[in-house]
Amino acid sequence: MARVLAFWLGACLGSFINVIAYRVPREESIVFPGSRCPRCGKPIAPYDNVPVLSWLWLRGRCRGCGKGISPRYPAVEALTAVLSLALWLRWEDQPLWALLSVLASAALLAISLIDWDTGFIPDILSFGLIAAGILSAPVNPLLAATTWFGAVSSSLLGAAAGFVICWLTAEAGKRIFGKEAMGMGDVILLCGIGAWTGGVGAYDSLLIGSFLGAVYGVGRVARGSLRMSDPVPFGPFLAAGAVFCFFCLLPLGFPFIPIR
Repeated sequence: MARVLAFWLGACLGSFINVIAYRVPREESIVFPGSRCPRCGKPIAPYDNVPVLSWLWLRGRCRGCGKGISPRYPAVEALTAVLSLALWLRWEDQPLWALLSVLASAALLAISLIDWDTGFIPDILSFGLIAAGILSAPVNPLLAATTWFGAVSSSLLGAAAGFVICWLTAEAGKRIFGKEAMGMGDVILLCGIGAWTGGVGAYDSLLIGSFLGAVYGVGRVARGSLRMSDPVPFGPFLAAGAVFCFFCLLPLGFPFIPIR
């Protein structure tokens, strides 16, 4: 029953992520007014706002105007549902941490969608991630601390490490390529990731994110749909690395140091 609930609540959380991703860049309230069609603005009835199922029932169209609604909405809901269930299964013996890791992952997904759409990461979300990570530190098993003071200290050091290694990487990229490799939004985001996963997690997230970003960029350049000079949002790849860390931390120095 708990697993079914984790899946369904994850889908509902995904619906809220869609609201955040749409409204925050437009500086609109995420609470009022209620959900409405992005095309005609007509309020969406509760029975038409059931995650995934309503979109399928309506065949991806608004009941009011009949215009299409992006399949990204149910995709985000389904992804969040699966991710929530996976995190619950990973941390089932620590339910509070399981819940917190789901909420952190949801925030990272919202940040990813906004960065992908706009090339901009709102500071309010990144700083909120930092604050929540520090407050959650006493129940965070990734920090491997035995006291609340040690956990908070590890979280603060992780945030500092994330800031430093991302800033140094950004500066190195600027000097090597002669242009901005990462923006300050990415730096603050990795700071927030470090608050949740510690210094090792910040390193892992940058490593994994760089690999995923390189694969994506090279693939698109090879297909001719992207030029080498075109910017690519890095936030989604950092966030993907952070979510990986919620399941497993790689050893500092990976891949030169093997996983035991």
